[in-house]
Amino acid sequence: MASPKSGSDGDPRYANLDERKRKRMISNRESARRSRAKKQICLDELLGQINHLQNDNNTIMRKIDGATHMFVGVASQNNVLRAQLTELTDRLHSLNSVLHIAQEVSGLAMDIPEVPDTLLEPWKLPCPTHPITASNLNIGHGPRTWVHRDKETL
Repeated sequence: MASPKSGSDGDPRYANLDERKRKRMISNRESARRSRAKKQICLDELLGQINHLQNDNNTIMRKIDGATHMFVGVASQNNVLRAQLTELTDRLHSLNSVLHIAQEVSGLAMDIPEVPDTLLEPWKLPCPTHPITASNLNIGHGPRTWVHRDKETL
């Protein structure tokens, strides 16, 4: 008994159809291969961007840590200077009191300057101040990060 034939086995009408199917299958495989290669290239580029951005992030975090460390140091120095200012202002007040007493006892006229309360009125400081701004700070470039940009020093 003969086995039943499939529709395209011996019929010449279907031979062309099978050839087109085979060509389409090869074309689809090639297209899928190109798509996978393209996807791999995109993935590699994204992984490179991730690596670059992580490096940038680490650099920024180091700069932030350096700026924070510097701020803590400056704040600590500021506290020490404020304490010294208070102590020296108190000493100056005491010396002025002694001068006032000496003036009254001796009867001589002395020029005794008033001592400004610089803690309450810091704008009356005898020396110019340099405000901390982004333009005179170079964060992350070594231990010396202060750059004074004063008209007198230029």
